[in-house]
Amino acid sequence: MSDAPFLAEEANEAIEGLKEEIQSFRYDLHAVSIGSVTDVDESIVRISGLRNCMVGEMVRFENGTQGMVLNLEDDSVGAIVLGPHAGILEGSNVVALGRVMSVPVGMGLLGRVINPLGEPLDRKGVIAASGVRVVEQVARGIIERAPVTQPLYTGIKAVDALVPIGRGQRELIIGDRQTGKTTLAIDAIINQSRDDVLCVYVAIGQKLSSVARVVDTLAKHDALEHTAVVVAEASAPAALQYLAPYAGCAIAEALVEQGRDTLVVYDDLTKHAWAYRQLSLLLRRPPGREAFPGDIFYLHARLLERAGRYDVAFGGGSMTALPIVETQLGDMAAYIPTNIISITDGQLFLETDLFNAGVRPAVNAGLSVSRVASAAQSTAMRQVAGQIRLDLAQYRELVSFTQFGTDLDSASQAALDRGARLLELIKQNQHDLIEPQDQIAVFYAATHGYLNDVPLDDVARFESEFIRYIQQEAQGVRNAILFEQRLTPEIEQNLRMALDRFRETVWRQED
Repeated sequence: MSDAPFLAEEANEAIEGLKEEIQSFRYDLHAVSIGSVTDVDESIVRISGLRNCMVGEMVRFENGTQGMVLNLEDDSVGAIVLGPHAGILEGSNVVALGRVMSVPVGMGLLGRVINPLGEPLDRKGVIAASGVRVVEQVARGIIERAPVTQPLYTGIKAVDALVPIGRGQRELIIGDRQTGKTTLAIDAIINQSRDDVLCVYVAIGQKLSSVARVVDTLAKHDALEHTAVVVAEASAPAALQYLAPYAGCAIAEALVEQGRDTLVVYDDLTKHAWAYRQLSLLLRRPPGREAFPGDIFYLHARLLERAGRYDVAFGGGSMTALPIVETQLGDMAAYIPTNIISITDGQLFLETDLFNAGVRPAVNAGLSVSRVASAAQSTAMRQVAGQIRLDLAQYRELVSFTQFGTDLDSASQAALDRGARLLELIKQNQHDLIEPQDQIAVFYAATHGYLNDVPLDDVARFESEFIRYIQQEAQGVRNAILFEQRLTPEIEQNLRMALDRFRETVWRQED
């Protein structure tokens, strides 16, 4: 039997359906602002004819490349190019898109490597974003904020004890090139897997090989799964390098609005300032000190002011910012370093001489400061860290005093020996992170004389052996420190007993 009648009936139904679709179709007219390119420069395009456009508004060129309006003048608009400008020609059309620069956000970005436009760079497929967010946002007001009192542990003894960082703080990492700035920040990210803090790492002007090493390190330590990586490499247009930190900040802000604690690393803002200076000079903005434009301070202030800890009544959550700045020959008084020092809540200064002397991390405790200070430490850490600061300060004074060849009395010599052991104690290999309760136990031993007879070369071995001992034989002491968050008389007694047993059974046997 032929199927022709059935096929004819189906065809008629399809035709009737198409007629209904055509009759119900409505095309809504809307105005589109179109201009034309008058001048093309590296990373910069001047456009005429765009009326009623906004600063930060997106535009599309004929070759499909997107741009962003940055300058509004009487008879033209200056836009930065967010991609290849090879196909942008004078006289070609430009369409204003009617929206400001945005980036995809959401939990789907964790574990991914993207550029500042939200495009994936890791060949893992489409990003499962839950929405988009404008990259430039006004910082939330003081009424919505809460005091910074909860510690953000980095796992690094020199930081957690001497220059503590709190959740919601802005702590600058500053120093010359090749002094371990990025390593310190990456260690802080790796350590957050223990505390359920979500992280964003922003690489600005870095070599792709360096970025690949960072991503590989995060993956190797199971930290990439809670980290989003935003990359504007050295070969990327200056416009993308300029947008990168704002895109990373927007990604973190979206997580904060879900009540999560976040950590953002900007690596580094020196190259970000260079990219903005390049764009500004091409846009013919008036240069100022060191050829930077006059709004370079506001550029970083409006970025870093978005970090903070927020009241539970306004959703809770926090954003901790670790901007990195590179100095030249340790000059902290240069223009960009002083700007960012005045914006942030303290700085970790990594000194070249300490780094070359084998001190890792090369944190200069004298020039490093945290304006949140002990408010961002647990009571237990505060109990042991206060004495360490005093002993190290006394040690630095005595070291400078002994340079004159002066003989020391027995008390001064004892303080010098104690300080040398403390300095040895805060040395730490990269990615070798220590939990806060173990740090407290080790610092307690140091400040109560248990290291006085330990040879200087054996301090690191004493530390590692003691930590292994309490993890295996005195877990109750560690749990008590973690639970109480302070050293009660009972905890101190148990800790001293554990130290005595360790010295009698383990340390002496090894000696």
